[in-house]
Amino acid sequence: MEFTELDMKRMLRKMLFIRKFEERLVDEIRAGNIRGMVHLSVGQEAVAVGVCEVIRPDDYLVTTHRGHGHVLAKGGHPGKLMAELFGRSRGYCKGKGGSMHAADFAAGVIACDGIVGGGVSIATGTALASKIRGQRRVTVCFFGDGASNQGSFHESLNLASIWKLPVVYVCENNLYGASTPASEVVSVKDIAVRAGGYDIPGRVVDGNDVLAVATAATEAVSRAREGHGPTLLECKTYRWRSHMESIVPAADPYRSESEVQAWMRRCPIRRLQEKLISEGKLDTPELEQSVQEVLAEVKQAVSYALESDYPSVEEALTDVFSIASSDVRKED
Repeated sequence: MEFTELDMKRMLRKMLFIRKFEERLVDEIRAGNIRGMVHLSVGQEAVAVGVCEVIRPDDYLVTTHRGHGHVLAKGGHPGKLMAELFGRSRGYCKGKGGSMHAADFAAGVIACDGIVGGGVSIATGTALASKIRGQRRVTVCFFGDGASNQGSFHESLNLASIWKLPVVYVCENNLYGASTPASEVVSVKDIAVRAGGYDIPGRVVDGNDVLAVATAATEAVSRAREGHGPTLLECKTYRWRSHMESIVPAADPYRSESEVQAWMRRCPIRRLQEKLISEGKLDTPELEQSVQEVLAEVKQAVSYALESDYPSVEEALTDVFSIASSDVRKED
């Protein structure tokens, strides 16, 4: 598949933004502005951007505890996402969801699910709803290598195949489930081969090549939209940082420095930059200007969060239950 210069520059800009947004989160965690744990996707930006580049604004997206990049790539509001991470009332979930639950219905982000494999069932449900309603809306479901061992994964792919649901399952295989190497707990070398058990296409993609991801996703999304059912894409990638970030930097004794450095040399952002520069479509001043603009946007998102209040005590039980609080009191 051919991408125009505009397409590639747009994808580069999105990857840059996700990278700078998440790097800023580390600073804010250390400053005490973000409490608790945060899971970053630094190094994995090509998967989020490549897939979201080829879906429509009205398509659905379901993601994981490591979902900031997916929300931003789908068109999420950086300020609202940052405010949610800060636990502020102007956040997506009014500061009650935090890093792992930043849903954005306006952008089609149905859920960020903190339960490993939990989002796969949700995505299958939204795809079923689209089919029942006669809509041509595709659901994209991101999950990790660890989730491919969960029962929810296998049950969902089975039903999606039987009913030919409009869903694309995207496995971000970053080689580790927390600190456990996938090679020690996954029975197959390539998770994509598991698609064969459900009679659906499975494809392995270089997850650090945004153009390769976008090309594979285009085919899968088209197949789903035309009523031919799901596809399983496995994007081989790597997270540069620890499984999670907190105020105390975490060590990664289970990974060698040489392994991390080898994957960092395959940086998805640098690869696209070098391609554009070699083809005469990008120069250093333009790149530097883009970086400065991205940094300014991230700074603005932080300001948006800091200018927001924390949720009041009176709001503690609002937006939590599906029934009115008055009904809860009556039942008591």
